[in-house]
Amino acid sequence: MLIGVELRACVCRDKDTCVYASTRSIRRRRPSRTEPRLLPPSATMSSEPPPTAASASPADELATDLSAATLSKKQLKKDARKAEKAEKAAQRQQQQQQPADAEDPFAANYGDVPVEEIQSKAISGRSWTKIGDLDAAAAGRSVLIRGATQAIRPVSKKMAFVVLRQSMSTVQCVLVASADAGVSTQMVRFATALSKESIVDVEGVVSLPKEPLKATTQQVEIQVRKIYCINRAIPTLPINLEDAARSEAEFEKAEQAGEKLVRVGQDTRLNYRAIDLRTPANQAIFRIQCQVENKFREFLLSKDFVGIHTPKLISGSSEGGAAVFKLLYNGQPACLAQSPQLYKQMAICGGYERVFEVGPVFRAENSNTHRHLCEFVGLDAEMEIKEHYFEVCDIIDGLFVSIFKHLTENCKKELETINRQYPFEPLQYLEKTLKLTYEEGIQMLKEAGTEIEPMGDLNTEAEKKLGRLVKEKYGTDFFILYRYPLAVRPFYTMPCYDNPAYTNSFDVFIRGEEIISGAQRIHTPELLAKRATECGIDVSTISAYIESFSYGAPPHGGFGVGLERVVMLFCALNNIRKTSMFPRDPQRLVP
Repeated sequence: MLIGVELRACVCRDKDTCVYASTRSIRRRRPSRTEPRLLPPSATMSSEPPPTAASASPADELATDLSAATLSKKQLKKDARKAEKAEKAAQRQQQQQQPADAEDPFAANYGDVPVEEIQSKAISGRSWTKIGDLDAAAAGRSVLIRGATQAIRPVSKKMAFVVLRQSMSTVQCVLVASADAGVSTQMVRFATALSKESIVDVEGVVSLPKEPLKATTQQVEIQVRKIYCINRAIPTLPINLEDAARSEAEFEKAEQAGEKLVRVGQDTRLNYRAIDLRTPANQAIFRIQCQVENKFREFLLSKDFVGIHTPKLISGSSEGGAAVFKLLYNGQPACLAQSPQLYKQMAICGGYERVFEVGPVFRAENSNTHRHLCEFVGLDAEMEIKEHYFEVCDIIDGLFVSIFKHLTENCKKELETINRQYPFEPLQYLEKTLKLTYEEGIQMLKEAGTEIEPMGDLNTEAEKKLGRLVKEKYGTDFFILYRYPLAVRPFYTMPCYDNPAYTNSFDVFIRGEEIISGAQRIHTPELLAKRATECGIDVSTISAYIESFSYGAPPHGGFGVGLERVVMLFCALNNIRKTSMFPRDPQRLVP
């Protein structure tokens, strides 16, 4: 066995406490199996044979001595060279097995961050920069950003590009191996080995590229100085974000070129919704949805409405019919509310004058159409009426015109992003919303060759055709149709004063599809009970609701609209599931 002396490289980050940082150590090394074992020079002159397991014969001893004595200097040198090569090979193997920071002076500038380091261990006080805020004015400034690795492109062993995404914004990060920058080839290799969609922290200096960048939203680059992986995504994702973000135009172009691109189907998107939501279009859609909800609240609050919250577990149907989700509530039958209708009316009876609610609505309809969901977000409002239910229509007019203007003027980036994947024409609307009677709408359809069942509701095909006719004649995608037949409205709808076969009710349309149902409500308990019975509703299940009107109730009316449907139609999307973050339809209960 040979005894050697070597300086061991430190593998600890804390050099002050490391016992290997400044001391030498002695280690004993057994020769490699492939390394020739050399005899010391004294072995050729020794009169003692090497120890053996059994006693050797005089002839064997003589042969051994002669063999050792006849070793030439040339052979010894040859064996020494072999030993040296074997030693170097062993050293290289040992170096490869040592930790990265034992061989890379810049190892502290990159790596995977242990979980314990991000378990709210400490507050560093560092300043973070949003990717969307990076612009030319930031050139030369050091920044700290966090994002998902959208694209990774190695150029060489010493250079790579990493595109980071944060919400709707992307930026190109550049790694170039340089001692001055504290970037090693190992660091470049680490970055290129990251999986797509991994969460990464990057520290670097903002710079201006020589040529405009086409693949990122931000027209600056980050010259990377440090890069740390916070959480690695699995190497192979169930859906590719690039595939999920393609527009129909891209598919058509590829088809013309004889190429076949991967198309991500709707069910696949919804099965892996957490990934699908990362596409630019989806990021924009739900920001638009947030703006619609906020503007709904803001406008109604400015008109003296009060926000309320009503129960979603109720004892009986709130709309009539059988389309309710039934359940047991502490042993007694109950159902999920089809709307907040009864309770917002009771709030009016409670003296609130004007109320609104944003909340979930449940419909147990076995409908798999492009515009129906079993659960959606309802935007509901109810208000006292002084003289005419057109007062409610006027609120709707002002509300939606303000929403449309707000989205057009303040959400240009989001609308452009949606338009790139799902092209659509901007919504056309009038400053004063068009109102047509139900009968006028039916007449327009008849003149265009579409027959409608007398006193019946409009089906989807008839609604769309009426929408086209109205746009051609009046130049608007948004209009109100009022005075519907009694037979197609809920039991609490007030009949017309001049013809009880019709009602003081209305529907509102966008791009030929209904988004709002509203009406003046019945506010006398006798007429309300009569209409409930005529509609097949067990009055005992809504006795508290009817009784509330016997205490004195003002004339009132209101409306309800589905948030998802408003966004779908404003952006001309072809399916309401695109505007529901985690849709619930007759076939889907997860994720």
